[in-house]
Amino acid sequence: MSLRATGGLGLVRSSFAGKPRWALVGSGALDHVKTDHIRTGNLEAIPVDRQELRALVESVMDSLERYGASLASTPGGAGWLHVQHVPVRRFVAEIVHKLLALNAWEPFASAPGPLALAPYEGLVGLRTSSSREYLAYTVTWSGIAYLLGAAAPHNPTRSAQLRNRSRVSTANTKPSPLPADLQQRDVVALSWTSRHAATLMPVLAELARDGRTSLLLDVATDPAERCSAPTATGIDLRSAPSGLFTLSGTAKGLHLPDDEHVVRVKGHGLQLARLVRLLSVLLEISGGCTQPSWRTLLRAESWLAGVLAATRPHTILLSNDTSPLGALAAHTAERHDANTVHVQHGAWTAESVAWPALHSRDIVVMGERDLPLGRAWVRHPDAEVHVLGQPRFDVLAGLGREAQRRYLEKVLAPGSRRAPTRIAVWACQPFSPGHLKAQADLLLDGLSAADGDWGLVIAPHPAQGTDAFTTLLKRDGGPLVAVADPRVGARGCLAGADALASAYSTCGIEAALLGVPVLEIGPPGERTLDLAGHGLATRCHDAGGVAEALSALREPHTPIPQTAMDAVCRWRGDSAAQVARLITHRAESATRSSESVHHDALGASASPQGEGATVR
Repeated sequence: MSLRATGGLGLVRSSFAGKPRWALVGSGALDHVKTDHIRTGNLEAIPVDRQELRALVESVMDSLERYGASLASTPGGAGWLHVQHVPVRRFVAEIVHKLLALNAWEPFASAPGPLALAPYEGLVGLRTSSSREYLAYTVTWSGIAYLLGAAAPHNPTRSAQLRNRSRVSTANTKPSPLPADLQQRDVVALSWTSRHAATLMPVLAELARDGRTSLLLDVATDPAERCSAPTATGIDLRSAPSGLFTLSGTAKGLHLPDDEHVVRVKGHGLQLARLVRLLSVLLEISGGCTQPSWRTLLRAESWLAGVLAATRPHTILLSNDTSPLGALAAHTAERHDANTVHVQHGAWTAESVAWPALHSRDIVVMGERDLPLGRAWVRHPDAEVHVLGQPRFDVLAGLGREAQRRYLEKVLAPGSRRAPTRIAVWACQPFSPGHLKAQADLLLDGLSAADGDWGLVIAPHPAQGTDAFTTLLKRDGGPLVAVADPRVGARGCLAGADALASAYSTCGIEAALLGVPVLEIGPPGERTLDLAGHGLATRCHDAGGVAEALSALREPHTPIPQTAMDAVCRWRGDSAAQVARLITHRAESATRSSESVHHDALGASASPQGEGATVR
């Protein structure tokens, strides 16, 4: 988990009746303190054990499930904790991380005691992120004190930043009527990011070639994440109702009085009623399609149910069935007797997902290494996992390497300037500013020390604002640096690069498939896709490692075996066709089954020959 600071507070030791107590005070007072003290930013920077963090988060979530899962549900029976599990789990991880850091600080560990909060500080706030839309909720240190039992008569639940967001949200409005021209469709797909759209559209196009009709619901709230108009006939594209994702307001049932229920976290008693109260903040604020409010989800369920009733599809196609909208769509599909198919849109690792759960009936994964994770994460009682590759990678073979090289050279050296002889592309993620700077320093120092004349093109993540890189471009000396047009992205330039660097962007897989050398960057412990473990990348922990890896590119290298490629991603150029075939075979088998007297179980022929792995 990345390190971050939350503002100008410090933790100071005091005493009461001879017993240790700890108080949050303004950082300006720390210069005069004689007892043990630490700035909260430095406290959060203390390393914690990630495996212990994950185990404790799981323990808190289990307790929360038993305590409060039934407090609120949609009219269709989807519980608040099931649908909102991802943002809730991330918030719980913030809490546990702070508690572990507190216990790891020796003065507190040797003299633990109650925490006194800072009056008037909001209990829930936001941490910085380079994402344009995603709200990175966090608990403040006053929020930690509150969860551990401190009285908070003068503390609002929300920080000033969150209170300002609430004031500009649109009030609850009447539901928009469904379009009158909705027709029956074979498949309904749901997309709210550009990665979803790029993954699902090739499958819908293959279905259209076979005469199957589909409806693609584009519910993105960021204009840059919207779907392009389909070129194939038979694909209907519709957007979410106006105002759907601007709804905010109280989440009924989640404002509980204090009680005796606690969950123990490393010696701390976390009060569950207070935890639910803070979690209600996440559900009451409009966070767009990535973190919809509870009122938005109530409205969205009604809208989705109306769409499915009007179109009567046999299949719901998703690229995410875990975060709020995906979990809600999978639940609604089940109520309408539609099969659910989930196509993995990004690489998986055991640590990379906020919630290891997959709710669809059919799970399409990229490579053989995803099978064990898919088997472990499925929740549907009849789930099957199929290794069919990635539909949006089908077009990789047609990328114009020379044209992309010319683009990279033009970005780095506009006009008549001379371009570097070797160019690296950095495929980014929407990290915090400090995390981005650390990766940039590692890369640029490595490029400066590598053999040859290197330049760097930064390819922002689709959800990332380009202003996040302004300070990085002002660095004095070193290699030339430029930012690719967000509309081009890493996909639009990686084929022309001499190397691609990233921590865990899926673009690393694309580059490896195309034979572009990949550098997985970051200090030891940094999460990566572990392409290096399959021989598809070089792991670079520091600038010296980057320089060594880039310098080694001058030497001939051994071709990567096909088995290593297939472990990460099965790439034959026909993934979209394979997924489309899976969908149609499943629908045809269901039709035959409903017409059969014996209702035989679905056989292996429902998935492409030799590609499916069944999980029961």
